[in-house]
Amino acid sequence: MNQHSASLEIERPLSAAEVQRFAPAPEPVVPAPVASASIKGKLRRIALTGLAIAALSGAAWYGWDYWTVGRFLVSTDDAYVKADNTTIAPKVSGYLSAVLVGDNERVKAGQVLARIDERDFKVALNQAKADVEAARAAVASKHAQLDVQQAVIEAAKATLDVDTATQTFAAQENKRYTDLATTGYGSVQNAQQAQSRHASAQAAVQRDIANLASARKQVELLKAEITQAVAATARAEAIEQQAELNLGYTTITAPIDGVVGNRTLRVGQFVQAGTQLMSLVPATGAYVVANFKETQLTDVRKGQKADISVDMFPGQVVHGHVDSLAPASGQEFALLPPDNATGNFTKVVQRIPVKIVLDSTPVELRPGMSVIPTIDTQSHGDAIQQPVATPKPASSIAQR
Repeated sequence: MNQHSASLEIERPLSAAEVQRFAPAPEPVVPAPVASASIKGKLRRIALTGLAIAALSGAAWYGWDYWTVGRFLVSTDDAYVKADNTTIAPKVSGYLSAVLVGDNERVKAGQVLARIDERDFKVALNQAKADVEAARAAVASKHAQLDVQQAVIEAAKATLDVDTATQTFAAQENKRYTDLATTGYGSVQNAQQAQSRHASAQAAVQRDIANLASARKQVELLKAEITQAVAATARAEAIEQQAELNLGYTTITAPIDGVVGNRTLRVGQFVQAGTQLMSLVPATGAYVVANFKETQLTDVRKGQKADISVDMFPGQVVHGHVDSLAPASGQEFALLPPDNATGNFTKVVQRIPVKIVLDSTPVELRPGMSVIPTIDTQSHGDAIQQPVATPKPASSIAQR
């Protein structure tokens, strides 16, 4: 019974509820991420490929730029703008009566900057003019004396002629009376008187000759005095010219176009000749002095192009060219140059100043500005002849 019941129970078909209850639960369906993973992989490969291509392109461009341009460029930040500043100083001493310019003011060549009190210099000029007139009067006086002396000479000649004639007559008379006294037809007294008159006439002639010689010597003396007076006149005229110059020096003018800087003068200030009153920075003519390392100057030549970046004006480039290279490094011109022959030696790369002249100035450069020049050594420049070194045997080269 129990067995038959069990078999019937087994053979009975199951209901839908029982089938659902006893059926195994279905596995959850999970969507496969095959499509999204494939897309991400492709994008990653494209990005990596693009980056690789960009890196290779950048490296190639950089290499090409360096090989064709960059290796020919030398640059330094040890460079500054310079200008040939003019120091304004008076040539005469005195008190300043007027100051006509202010700080950082633009001036033109010939413009009056300041004036020194000129009253003392006017007095000195008037005195010099009076001295010139006195010297010229002295010259005229000496010429007049020379003319008078010529007349004195002519009078001395006339006197000599008269006394010579008298001496001739006295000689004849003396001979006649002497002959008469000798023959007894004349008295001895008359002969003696004739002899005395003859001697007096001879003495008068000698006196006239001496006077004539003295008068002629006086002419030479007067000529020497005239020369001296002329020299004194020239000296007085030179003093007058110097006085005029000194009077003109009381007006201080600008020698060049420029900008006033470092102004230290004030009205009423006493200034000595040569004392610096101000400086004039030229309006044009600024240049750059760049201190390049000696290892950078192998191919630098005069005339090569240079591009200059100015710290004060970012993005602005000033064009110029190499004007010259200094004949020595900066330390050679130092007050106390180093002595490398003593102590331990450490080699330091030296710097050589290079002057760069500006071709155009789109910006206003001021002396002292920091700049960064870049020289294109591939550009045309004047060749600098290098001294030919004489080969030396290896044995003569000492090891450092």
